Amino acid sequence: MIDETIARAIVEQMAEALIFATVDGKIALWNRGASLLFGFERDEAIGQSLDLIIPPHLRNAHWSGFDAAIETGRLKLNGKPTLTRALHKTGRKLYVEMSFALVETDQGILGSVAVARDVTEKVERERAGVIR
Repeated sequence: MIDETIARAIVEQMAEALIFATVDGKIALWNRGASLLFGFERDEAIGQSLDLIIPPHLRNAHWSGFDAAIETGRLKLNGKPTLTRALHKTGRKLYVEMSFALVETDQGILGSVAVARDVTEKVERERAGVIR
C-alpha cells in the first residue's frame, strides 16, 4: 500500500488532467494537468459545476449520461476512452480524449473521476488530411 503523500504527488504530477466530481456534478479534485489543459486554476474550478468545461451544446447529453451512471452504477462506455469537445477558459474549443470511472466505496457512489488529454492538434491534422 502506498502512503497518502505519494498518492497525492502522483495525482498532482501526472501529465493528464484528472478531475473528480461529486454526485451533484461539482468539481472536488482538479490536478495540475487539468489546469494546464483547461486553463482554470484549481481554486477557480473546485466547487464549480462541470459545466465549466462542457460546451453548452453538449451539456444536456452530458448530464443525461452522468445522472444515469450515478443512478445505475454503470457507465455506457465501461471506462473506454472517448473523443469529445471541451472548453478552455479562454472560450477556445478543445478536442479531448476522456475516460471515466465511478468512484464507489462502502458508502455508495461518491462521484465520477475523469482522465483527459488534449488531442486537438491530432484531430485537426486528421481532418485536414495530414496524418502523422
